Amino acid sequence: MENYTDNSLTLQLEGLNVSKEYLYPVFLFIFFSYLFIIVTNVSIAVLIFLDKNLHQPMYLLFCNLPFNDILGNSILVPRLLIDMLRPPSERLIGYHECVIQAFTSHMFGTTSHTVLMIMAVDRYVAICNPLRYAAIMTNKMVIKLTVSAWGVALVLVGILLGLTLRLNRCRTVIESPYCDNAGLFKLSCESVFINNVYGLTFTVVLFTASIGTMVITYTKITVVCLTSKSKSLNSKALKTCSTHLVLFLIMIFSGMSVITLHRFPQYTNYRKFTSILFHIVPGSLNPIIYGVQSKEIRTFLANSFKSKKVWPLC
Repeated sequence: MENYTDNSLTLQLEGLNVSKEYLYPVFLFIFFSYLFIIVTNVSIAVLIFLDKNLHQPMYLLFCNLPFNDILGNSILVPRLLIDMLRPPSERLIGYHECVIQAFTSHMFGTTSHTVLMIMAVDRYVAICNPLRYAAIMTNKMVIKLTVSAWGVALVLVGILLGLTLRLNRCRTVIESPYCDNAGLFKLSCESVFINNVYGLTFTVVLFTASIGTMVITYTKITVVCLTSKSKSLNSKALKTCSTHLVLFLIMIFSGMSVITLHRFPQYTNYRKFTSILFHIVPGSLNPIIYGVQSKEIRTFLANSFKSKKVWPLC
């Protein structure tokens, strides 16, 4: 029976429902995935900070992704793991903590799009205007692009959550593994028409801008590569752009899977698990893909390994 209340400050998370048979395997999978995300993303960020050869616009812009992955997963995953070991009736969360979770979750998804968009701009300038690259992609421009990526996400998500916070609540159960905007506005018995309209507009604008940026920049990059006789330019374009494109496709596929499963209530458990993978999969693969493809990062790791391999004998 539905539990009705009046603006309760204590909410109940439905959480991730896993049978006892699969509870610990799923718990360990998420736990080790989280550890892997933290270790690899922190390592990549530290490498870029320490090696002056990596102080290039491409890597400085990429640093936004590890930071976003660490922040987004650290707010959600530890709480999710704790709730998995609790009975459903004890999965309680404060309203304000729930709002922070929802904000972080949507900032994670939105910033992933905006950061990949500014990285696409960087690749476009590097390949289509190589002689002017240094003049265009200055430190000041990198800062502007970074601030724009986070600023746009902050404004869009701020409005999204602001429209939800204005609503009075008459329910206490969040029907998700963690708090998100949809889970919060579904607690209200008021009309959520405006929330649905803005949410749909938000999603369409973000995906259109993101996909549109990729199509435009990569079309121009492809034209330049096809008309250019420079093998070094084509090789550089293939390596850097393929990495960026793979990251984008992983993020798009993860996001579209969650959105699609929202339309099928009978697959609620699949949707919940997919929403968790939306955080875990990109966060795990981003540093691997960039680390493997980047010659500079591989060189740094190889040199570090060699310097520690030989120890002086006393």
